[in-house]
Amino acid sequence: MAYTELHCITNFTFLRGASHPEELVARAAELGYDGLAITDECSVAGAVRAHGAARGHGLQLIIGSEIRLADGPVVVLIAPHRQAYSQLSALISLGRTSAPKGSYRLHRSDLEQSVPDCLALLIPETPATPEHAAWFGAHFRGRGWIAVHLHNGPDDAARLAELNHLATCSGLPLVAAGGVHMHRRGRRALQDTLTAIRHNRPVQELGYALMSNGERHLRPLRRLQRLYPDALLAETHHIAAQCTFSLDELRYEYPEELVPPGSTPAAHLRALVTDGARRRWPGGTPAHVDALLERELALIAELRYEAYFLTVHDVVAFARSRGILCQGRGSAANSAVCFALGVTEVDPADSQLLFERFISRDRGEPPDIDVDFEHERREEVIQYIYRKYGRHRAALAATVISYRPRSALRDVGRALGLEPDQTERLAGAVQWWDGSDIAPDRIREAGFDPDNPVIHRVLTLTRELLGFPRHLSQHVGGFVISRGPLAELVPTENAAMEGRSVIQWDKDDLESLGLLKVDVLALGMLSAIRRAFHLLEHHYGITRTMADIPRNDDPYFAMLQRGDSMGVFQVESRAQMAMLPRLKPECFYDLVIEVAIVRPGPIQGDMVHPYLQRRDAPEQANYPSPEVEDVLKRTLGVPIFQEQVMKLAEVAAGFTPDEADQLRRSMAAWRKRGGLGHFEQRLHDGMRANGYSDAFAARIFRQIQGFGEYGFPESHAASFALLVCVSAWLKCHYPAVFTCALLNSQPMGFYAPAQLVRDAREHGVAVRPVDVTTSQWDCTLEPTAGDQALRLGLRMVKGLSRDGADRLIAARDTAALRTVEDLAHRAELGQRDLSALANAGALEPLSGHRRNAWWQVLGVDREHPLVARAGHGDDTPPLERPSTGEDLIADYGSTGLTLGPHPVALLREQLQRRRFRSAADLNTLDNAPVARAAGIVTNRQRPGSAGGVTFVTLEDETGTINVVVWRRLAEAQRRVLLGARLLGVVGQWERRNGVCHLIAGRLEDHSALLGGLQTRSRDFH
Repeated sequence: MAYTELHCITNFTFLRGASHPEELVARAAELGYDGLAITDECSVAGAVRAHGAARGHGLQLIIGSEIRLADGPVVVLIAPHRQAYSQLSALISLGRTSAPKGSYRLHRSDLEQSVPDCLALLIPETPATPEHAAWFGAHFRGRGWIAVHLHNGPDDAARLAELNHLATCSGLPLVAAGGVHMHRRGRRALQDTLTAIRHNRPVQELGYALMSNGERHLRPLRRLQRLYPDALLAETHHIAAQCTFSLDELRYEYPEELVPPGSTPAAHLRALVTDGARRRWPGGTPAHVDALLERELALIAELRYEAYFLTVHDVVAFARSRGILCQGRGSAANSAVCFALGVTEVDPADSQLLFERFISRDRGEPPDIDVDFEHERREEVIQYIYRKYGRHRAALAATVISYRPRSALRDVGRALGLEPDQTERLAGAVQWWDGSDIAPDRIREAGFDPDNPVIHRVLTLTRELLGFPRHLSQHVGGFVISRGPLAELVPTENAAMEGRSVIQWDKDDLESLGLLKVDVLALGMLSAIRRAFHLLEHHYGITRTMADIPRNDDPYFAMLQRGDSMGVFQVESRAQMAMLPRLKPECFYDLVIEVAIVRPGPIQGDMVHPYLQRRDAPEQANYPSPEVEDVLKRTLGVPIFQEQVMKLAEVAAGFTPDEADQLRRSMAAWRKRGGLGHFEQRLHDGMRANGYSDAFAARIFRQIQGFGEYGFPESHAASFALLVCVSAWLKCHYPAVFTCALLNSQPMGFYAPAQLVRDAREHGVAVRPVDVTTSQWDCTLEPTAGDQALRLGLRMVKGLSRDGADRLIAARDTAALRTVEDLAHRAELGQRDLSALANAGALEPLSGHRRNAWWQVLGVDREHPLVARAGHGDDTPPLERPSTGEDLIADYGSTGLTLGPHPVALLREQLQRRRFRSAADLNTLDNAPVARAAGIVTNRQRPGSAGGVTFVTLEDETGTINVVVWRRLAEAQRRVLLGARLLGVVGQWERRNGVCHLIAGRLEDHSALLGGLQTRSRDFH
């Protein structure tokens, strides 16, 4: 029996479908179906995943979509060929862009002329509406059918008779269809839960909103034969035979308008590259770079990628014309053409480039260029793209937001009737490091019994829901730009942010189909660097660009060798700070290695310790052949970069460049999908044939497996190392400038403003408080003896509106502020803004101290302007100045930092009674089997490569303490580790290679000592 399911939704019909596309395809193949139509509601978001799965199972996949008309019935549209798919995609785009994000709106008139080549199924209501069938027949006769859904209900016979009568009256044929929502009946409970989440009501209140039974799944053929007449089942085969369209037919066409009249894309690209090479090498292009450029241009022309490079060049040229800092990174940095075009700053003359890492003849997919722009000005670039190409030709790729443990627990808990406080407690039992695991012990800690029937059901359904798509969001910057209307290639819809469009496919979908994506990404450090360069020019008369910063500067390398890298791009994490004194970078290439080596790939591949040992003893590096030495010499015989692994496969195992690129792609995917096995044998055989030992081959393969945990390409690390140089140079030579720029670019980086300000003060920078008589919105520099002081800006004040701050500055620029009352009336500040300024101590120049400021703010009247200008005189009673502790609490509550004594300084006597040492005391020790310390928690980090270890940074009045918490202790004292603001640690003090750690043996929560002081840590994966 031949059968194709023609009406099936996946979980990309959000909160309706209860199975992944891959599950549905696999089940259809298992049941012996000939084909499966994926017909998500006004969407093709799940189609690419189903396409990949169907290819693997040899199942015919049909692309369609279910449409619920605002003024009519439910219709399923099916695309039999490429032209019909374009019509369907454009219709979905029309519906989605005519409604707010997450919804759509289509009417009968929208379907009547826009999809002339699509096949259609009418999904009749119960009871059937003859008027709907009449309208449907008038517009879809000859390509339309009435779908018969029979779900083993008591009225199946009557329903079939009713639809037979409707078919006779309308002249439309009948066809069997399942209205499938899940691949197996066992997903019924989850489907009910999704319905409850969608309706925002508990399951027990839904009544007829729930399905009547669990029959909306892919059913065995024999059961279908018992339910449906043979003719209706055979009709599915007749419809499927008309459907020849495959997503493989989609072809991307690049924009054309970037080529001047009379030229060609190839000629114009060559002209731009030639001009760029002249600027890069005014003394003449080096011969080997010239050869690289010719080779790359030839391959680009062969694959017809010129328009892609021209598009990226145009976007970068626009940014540079507006003074927006930008830099290409990733595999693009392997391209000499990209360097000549100004897309990347990685000089091919200084690198061992692997162009196959960027473009592969055999790979059959476009290159991927990532360009970082200043995070605060990237929107200018995005809107330029929309203006140039129009929203009908340019849109952002989607990002699929999927359920994680916390969100799943919240939604399932509500759906099963738990109280809001109960769902929050359940969700709070799961932390970022738990992954998808929801351990019973965590549930007990939250006060629930995991064996309770209700809680057990919540947990069971939550585990099923994990990984389900919840909604589509926009990619961080991946743009798809097309020659013609983009909606004919993939549906578009409105993004949450006004003025943006997104397509319905994510970056993995685009890669699967070989479609172009240009990544327009945001990087906070570029914003900070641009601000720093402006401050340098304004206050020091020094003009700098990123290209001017020395790559090899002894002072900043000495600073980095001490691990003094707070705020420096990419090397400010705990792991990087610990690595810097061990690696002791001395040149630019050392920074390239530093950026790359503290990554899961090199750590899991056991590359870190061998490399560090060989830095201390280079003679230990040995190479089995001159060819291998050429590849590994710069990293002392240890493969640290993806390009090295690819090149090793070529020179030692005889891989072709494109085979080596396939190896790279498999490295990135093997943790999820496997697929390295045949490469292992290929490597062993090739290396053995070329005279290499089995031990060498085995070691290289282990390191390749390590890259499955995320390894850096050298090109990416080199791009980032350039920003390390620039930010380290600024921090070393102009710390006030650097800190000011970082504060004005928040939020970004690893550390909160409090830590950045403290670090600046430790580097000799004078920091002045927020002051309504002098502070601008941004932090600024002010002349001081011999250098510049850092003045904190009004942006640091929590609760102060930007409009209020602007009016304050305008009033101050008109005439000096005399009193709080004068400020309030001239700047038209309300109580909220005034209270925020008083809490921050910013009114002290007008009031004397905070308590006076609070009193005076309370006394401000919103009165007639004439009375206000007259004032009330100084009627503030004599109020006592706040205590140091009160000022500290107000500082932290309003600006998140203090320029007064550190909070722990006020607690030192109590901490000493508890035998806790200060950070300075600990640093006088070499090693100590037992040591005690306490401090405010500023950071918690539990990287995936650390084997469950949590790193905690404590801060006291004398410095910082780095704490290591092993997995067992973290689980045993989870609440203290995560909840303590003032953390006491009893453990072992360890000093090694200039790096000090306190290895925790016991944790103590002393947060009560902080009273009302508000502190927050920055916690990271």
